[in-house]
Amino acid sequence: MTGILGEVPQVGQRLERRTARDVIAEKLTTLIATNMLRPGDELPGERELATVLNVSRETVRGAIQILATQGLIEVSQGSRSRVANVDLSHVPITIASSNPIDSYDLEAVHAARLHIELKVVGDAAELIDEATLEKLDNLMEAQRIAGPDAMRFLLCDREFHVTIYRACGNPLLADLVTDLYTYMIDYRRSVMSRPGATDSSYTDHEKIVEGLRSHDRKAVVAAFHTHLLRIYETTREILALTGKTGLSAG
Repeated sequence: MTGILGEVPQVGQRLERRTARDVIAEKLTTLIATNMLRPGDELPGERELATVLNVSRETVRGAIQILATQGLIEVSQGSRSRVANVDLSHVPITIASSNPIDSYDLEAVHAARLHIELKVVGDAAELIDEATLEKLDNLMEAQRIAGPDAMRFLLCDREFHVTIYRACGNPLLADLVTDLYTYMIDYRRSVMSRPGATDSSYTDHEKIVEGLRSHDRKAVVAAFHTHLLRIYETTREILALTGKTGLSAG
């Protein structure tokens, strides 16, 4: 599940060797730090998480054990694991952690996504391989199963987006776009809880995958443009309802 899911954005390369379960544990930590996973949330089952994260159930189990030891996840016999009530505001979640993406206003972030993200997904359309397309197919099925459950759908949604970003062939651009994706993610969960919201997003994703499978740059860019406009408009609506407009960076 952190490209909130893909590789966690990093500056440079770590010297230590990390296991697959360490990577997944870090992804889950980022999801909690960004409020995509909230205190009290039940985690999806191991099988579902393994499908979304493209790893084995054993890896998922090991990652959850790591987070349980750290007090981030509560594991109870006979019931689903839950996110513990912890403060992770100190955890850097983007490569520009000194300037959190939420410090920028919605107009600036939307304009940046149009400039950068459309270039990234266009490149992905030309470079994407069969293994990545298969992963996207699996994520589409996971989204279908998640249905109107906003939390579960967003877990798939993030991995879906980051998988496409990483297919562009430029890891730095992929990380920058992943940062933009995290904008107001807590509010996005409220948006996705609205009736029909997950269905609309799923339909957008179908068109995106269709274009990617055909390696049709123009079609993928058009489908993503529609998708980004939907994200912009629904985020603007929810911010207006809550009286929040975003802060200007400075």
